[in-house]
Formats: sequence, C-alpha cells, structure tokens
Amino acid sequence: MLNISILIFAIAALGGVFLASKVLAGKLAPWPVSIVHALLGAAGLVTLILVIMEGPENNRLTAALALLVVAALGGFYLASLHAKSALAPKGIVFIHAGVAVAGFLTLLSVLL
Repeated sequence: MLNISILIFAIAALGGVFLASKVLAGKLAPWPVSIVHALLGAAGLVTLILVIMEGPENNRLTAALALLVVAALGGFYLASLHAKSALAPKGIVFIHAGVAVAGFLTLLSVLL
C-alpha cells in the first residue's frame, strides 16, 4: 500500500508541475487538471493514512503525512484563489510545491 501511495503522489506531482508552470507564466491553470491534481492528492493522503494505521509506528511516515497535510491546506488556499479567477501569488505556489516535495521525499525515504 505504501508503493501505491507513493505512485499516487508522484502522478499528482506531475500535474502540480504543469499547474505551477501555468501560474508562473501568468495564466490561470485549467480547472480539469486542478481537480484531478486535488483528487489525487486526497487519494494519496487517504492511502497514506491507511498505511500508517496498518503498520508499526514510523516517524518518517507521520512526518510525511504532516507535511503533505500542510501542502494540502496550501492547495485549498490556491484553489480558493482559482475559484475567484485570481492568479495565485508565485511565492505561495513555491511554498505549496516545496512543502509537497518535502513530504513526498520524506515518504519516499521510507523505501530507501
């Protein structure tokens, strides 16, 4: 199940790179990609929670979950701006992406 969680987050990250490229170019990101990105992020979080609930305590898994939840909260904020047709501040996009990457790398470190 850990591998599935990592795969889901990796696919979500690809969508995130596409979305960030649009915003950094000064354009609104396409809604369908935003929605798929959000759904994949949510599915990854649910899968990760199940991994944590099933297995023995692992501090790296818990840290990854915490970082990814913070990234998701940033994503909600970015989506709220998108819903208002407002372009997200680039700094917020970088923070969201940075926290998500840190969470993903922390999750990936469990396999290594």
